[in-house]
Amino acid sequence: MRVTWFEANTWLLEWAGLRLLVDPWLVGPLVFGGMEWLFKAERRRPITELPSNLDAIVITQGLEDHCHPATLKRLDPTTPVIASPSAAKVVRELGYTQVTALAHGEQTTLADKLRVQALPGAPVGPTQVENAYLLRELATGQTLYYEPHGYHQGVFQVTDKVEVVIAPVIDLTLPLVGPIIRGNQVALELAQKLKPQVLLSTAMGDYEASGLLLRFVQAKGDITTLQQQMTQAGLPTRVLELTPGEPVELSLAASSIN
Repeated sequence: MRVTWFEANTWLLEWAGLRLLVDPWLVGPLVFGGMEWLFKAERRRPITELPSNLDAIVITQGLEDHCHPATLKRLDPTTPVIASPSAAKVVRELGYTQVTALAHGEQTTLADKLRVQALPGAPVGPTQVENAYLLRELATGQTLYYEPHGYHQGVFQVTDKVEVVIAPVIDLTLPLVGPIIRGNQVALELAQKLKPQVLLSTAMGDYEASGLLLRFVQAKGDITTLQQQMTQAGLPTRVLELTPGEPVELSLAASSIN
C-alpha cells in the first residue's frame, strides 16, 4: 500500500493496483459557504500537478474541506465517485456521471479488488451523520479505516482489527460548541480497540489561515505524546505524520482477517 498525504484530509491511496483520491481539496482557497470572514485557508505550497488516472474518488462529507468544488471541477467528471449522500449531491451537481451514494452499512466493490463499506462517522448539525469508510482488499483481507473527525462509533460495531487507520490525533475545540475534531485520547482508544499496524495523522497541515473562527479554536494533543502513550500501553502501532506530497510505501504484515 502506497499513500500520499496532501494536507488537510486529502489522501491518494495506491492499493491493489487502484488509485483512490480521498476527500480532495487541492486547488484554490478553502472557505465554508462563501464566508471568508469566518474561515479561509490557502496552501503555502500550491499543488501544480493534480493526481490523474484515478480509479475512484472517495468522499466522506459534503462540506468543502472534504468535497471541495473548485478541486472537483478540475478533475475528470467521468471518474467514479463513492460518497456520502450529501457529498453525492454536490458532485452530481458538478457534472460527475458515475456516482455511488453509500448510506451507513452499504458497500460497493471496485474492480473486484477493493470493497468499500460506509459506516457512521461525524455528526454535522443536529440530525445528519456523515460517513466513515472501511476498505478491504479482497485478495489479502487487509483493511484500512478512515474517519477524519474522530467519530469512530461505527467501526467498533463491525470489526476489532484493521491494518491501517487514517484519523486525527489532535483535538480542535470551540468554546460552547465542543470538539469539532476529536483526536488525542480518542486516537488512543481507537488504537487500543482496533490494534492497527499503522496510524496516519490527518486533518492538519501548514496553511495560510484567517477568519474569526481562528480566535476561538483551541488545539490539544500531538503525535509524539500519542506515540508515547501507545508504547506505554504496549501497543505496536506506529503513528506517522507524512510530509505533504511525498508518497510513502507502507510495509504491512500479512492480515489475520479472513
